[in-house]
Amino acid sequence: MHSSPSRFSKDDVRGTFKARDAWWTVLLVDPLAAPAVRFLANHTRVTPNQLSLLAFVLGLGSAGAFLGAQYRWLVLGAVLFYLAFYVDCIDGKIARLKGTGSTWGQWLDFIFDRIRIFLCVLALIVGQYERTGQAVFLVVGMTAVFIECMRYINSSTSERLRQYMRARMSETLRGEGTNAKGTAADEPLPFIEDVLTENPDLDPEEVAASGNVVDLQQGFRSKFKFYNKFRHTLRRHRIRPHLWSGIEFQMFVCIVGPLTYQVLPMMIAAAGLLLVFEVILVYKLWLNVRDFDRAMAAHGGRSVADAPAK
Repeated sequence: MHSSPSRFSKDDVRGTFKARDAWWTVLLVDPLAAPAVRFLANHTRVTPNQLSLLAFVLGLGSAGAFLGAQYRWLVLGAVLFYLAFYVDCIDGKIARLKGTGSTWGQWLDFIFDRIRIFLCVLALIVGQYERTGQAVFLVVGMTAVFIECMRYINSSTSERLRQYMRARMSETLRGEGTNAKGTAADEPLPFIEDVLTENPDLDPEEVAASGNVVDLQQGFRSKFKFYNKFRHTLRRHRIRPHLWSGIEFQMFVCIVGPLTYQVLPMMIAAAGLLLVFEVILVYKLWLNVRDFDRAMAAHGGRSVADAPAK
């Protein structure tokens, strides 16, 4: 540790927060992480990679505690798991604050996260199986892990498809030299999701009606009008509309379940909710594709159906 004048303010630290994040992170981690980030950034030489390694070690400790199976070990495992997640959130914020992030660091952080989470869930279900002798823990645990893995596959594939649609739409509009209104423009108009992320106080319907954006989310908004105000409120508080993601799944399986001594019910509920929300995301993506196909047809462009196979 070394002494130096404070260089980073509270506002600087808040600037490292993601524009939208999981509600668990926004409500239960960021408020506690902010002062730690500022202190570490101003008064230590700790690096994001070192924090990633610390989070991994804490995760290993959590897995070891979960193998103990008894309630006191479950509590210890849950505490260590939260600390691992807490430290993992800090490393990214420090990287953004100091500008010390790297491609290698991102890879390392991702790999450490995946191994840590898998080992903790595996240790939790194996420990409970050895304690009770009930095979249902193994069945439910492996099913939950499978759903979590499918979530990553779906997320990666869906993101590639979304990026393809955005690139094709931008290319088509740029080639025409027009914007979404059909008038001349040097650059294509922004996508509505980008505008709303940067300006969460704006009303989605008003932004879409202005004609100053490329809107590939019209189908979803029209079918779920009741959701628009709810989503708008969440955006204003930095909470992403996807309320049950991998983060919530992990926290309820590895923290809430052990602390309440309801490992199996929490695992079933967490995996079930994760599956439901993934189905919703797939349905939303399908509606986005339909909007994209219509928009491309209006401009004589190629649709997703003509996209090259990957």
